[in-house]
Amino acid sequence: MPSFSTSSETKLTSCHPDLVRLFREVIKERDCTVLEGHRSMERQKQLFRDGKSKTLASKHLTQPSIAVDVMPYPIKWEDREGQLDFATFVYMKAIELGVKVKWGGNFRNFYDSPHWELIGE
Repeated sequence: MPSFSTSSETKLTSCHPDLVRLFREVIKERDCTVLEGHRSMERQKQLFRDGKSKTLASKHLTQPSIAVDVMPYPIKWEDREGQLDFATFVYMKAIELGVKVKWGGNFRNFYDSPHWELIGE
């Protein structure tokens, strides 16, 4: 059974308890890595300048963070089919747990496949 690295677990625990619960269930069946949970405004501004974010009002800025960036492991940035498969699994697990989330791969103006955020928070 896969498990989170210390780094992934630390990043995940900076997130809302519903995201923690969701991805702790996901990791039991699908190997994945947490790229980022809570982030500082300084980091958000850098990501915005670099074109890796389209907003300065990120859901990653709250404490606890109501957004998390998670990718299937090993990371394959160009594998959109694999990312969609992972997203489908995460959505199914979220429904099972009663956690309402939105995936960045479904954003209209920006494909952000690692991004997951809580809806209604």
